[in-house]
Amino acid sequence: MASRSHSILTSARARALVAGFGRVRIAVVGDLVADEFIYGQLDRVSREAPVLILKYDSTEIIPGGAGNAAMNAAALGARVRVFGLVGRDGPGSRLLDALKTQTDLTGVTRATGYVTPVKTRILAGGVHSAKQQVVRIDRSGSRVAPALARKVEAALARALPAVDVVIISDYGRLLVTPAGWTRAVKASAVKRPPLVLADSRYALDGFVGMTACTPNEAEVEALLGVKIEDRLEVLERAGRLLLDRLRCRAVLITRGSRGMALFEPGRPTDHIAIVGSDEVADVTGAGDTVIATFGLALGAGASFGEAARLANHAGGIVVMKRGTATVTVDELRASLAREAGRRT
Repeated sequence: MASRSHSILTSARARALVAGFGRVRIAVVGDLVADEFIYGQLDRVSREAPVLILKYDSTEIIPGGAGNAAMNAAALGARVRVFGLVGRDGPGSRLLDALKTQTDLTGVTRATGYVTPVKTRILAGGVHSAKQQVVRIDRSGSRVAPALARKVEAALARALPAVDVVIISDYGRLLVTPAGWTRAVKASAVKRPPLVLADSRYALDGFVGMTACTPNEAEVEALLGVKIEDRLEVLERAGRLLLDRLRCRAVLITRGSRGMALFEPGRPTDHIAIVGSDEVADVTGAGDTVIATFGLALGAGASFGEAARLANHAGGIVVMKRGTATVTVDELRASLAREAGRRT
């Protein structure tokens, strides 16, 4: 079953949904990562080795991982609470400084002995040219002790009755696990569970019974042992298998320049073309933008098809920005307006 557009998002409906973003209460739980960007100007080639020498310009640290999902939801107007773990170190301090400007951090544990994971990207360019990433260095930090994970679970459990949407952002550090999520729900004794969206890089098949999930195509291929590429029949089987295996209400597979594919039980597959140019500037953190917008739209009352289209617009905006970035309400409205103008 396939369809190119079985859930049209009208301009009036899009405006109404975006206007409701500010009423949505979102909890983002997962792996907090410090995305460090070091900028330099090209100077010369080294005599020591065939490598470039850069003149240092500046350094900035931006919330990555679950922090990026939280910042994207906040930039779109949501009331966001963050649940995670950082160390008592420099990157942890700068990560919290960035997050506290737009989110509630009462659910974040700062632990002695825990090392905040850092992804360092070194970017180089001329004075009047865009900086290009030269190399990335990952410092994975320390393992998450079970006692620390339980502390984050307990904080989340206390908050669940007062949130509309939960975004699980699992980058493989074992802070948030399927078993941990189950314990948090049971401990909360919440009568009306919130909408729950899962984004798990390595353990998606463990998050069963969520509202929806948003894997990218590469993650689906790794999980199911298939190669999708342009073969829509393989994509169809993969999406339907995930729906069945995860027992969720929707699976949204992001496909880069090929757009998105939305799977719902008993409905034709909704293939959504990309918005804007397919010549992207940077895909860093785009998946976080997608799940934040998708969840926020669902919390505002959107159908899965409507939420996917809003997330598609947000994703199309953020990949045109350098580095780990967010999308604002004004940018989203402008993108929706441009599409409406093309349709008319």
